[in-house]
Amino acid sequence: MSFVVAIDGPAGTGKGTVTKIVSEKLNLIYIDTGAMYRAVTVKALNNSIQPEEIDKIEEILRDISIIIKRKDDKQQILLDGEDVTEKIRTPEVDNLVSRYAAIKQVREKMTALQREMKREGNIIMEGRDIGTVVFPDADVKIYLDATIEERAKRRYKQNIEKGINCNYEEVLQSLKERHILETTRKIAPLKQAEDAVYLDSTNLSIEEVVKKIIEIIKMGVSK
Repeated sequence: MSFVVAIDGPAGTGKGTVTKIVSEKLNLIYIDTGAMYRAVTVKALNNSIQPEEIDKIEEILRDISIIIKRKDDKQQILLDGEDVTEKIRTPEVDNLVSRYAAIKQVREKMTALQREMKREGNIIMEGRDIGTVVFPDADVKIYLDATIEERAKRRYKQNIEKGINCNYEEVLQSLKERHILETTRKIAPLKQAEDAVYLDSTNLSIEEVVKKIIEIIKMGVSK
């Protein structure tokens, strides 16, 4: 049987960074579900499909292929065979991914693909609804959080380091709007699972968050 660690939380909390580090330290398969929804968004944009065009959304979902793998010690996202690792992190995708991710058919398709990944072995999966919908029976559930201001600072810094032109206020407003969409959508809204451990990373370094997560996982293993 596979061991599953579910890490949920809003954008900008550092989920991706710390989850990757934890996966390496504990030899767990790392799965970034947010990247999958971003890949769907890229495919929709490539085909000029709006979120309200459900029939067209269903059409591109039928044969969609999303592969997450490691290359040169980095995560690579392949969409229908094309490397979209950088494309899924653009501000345009940032601003639209929540709209596509709120579509019932998209969530059903991605949830099915995510559950299949459990067959690969012991996994650590991060996203918005892992502990509540995808794997409600996960062995360990963690809800990683931070203040909206801190999350905006992190996302702004991340964008600047990647050469993406933006300003802090725009990033902050985008995260606020995205948070409202993700927590109020009818299908799989972002929320803390009742049995998840809450972890506030606002005043913690990456190393401190990693240490705390590993401690939580080890406690879960020992139960």
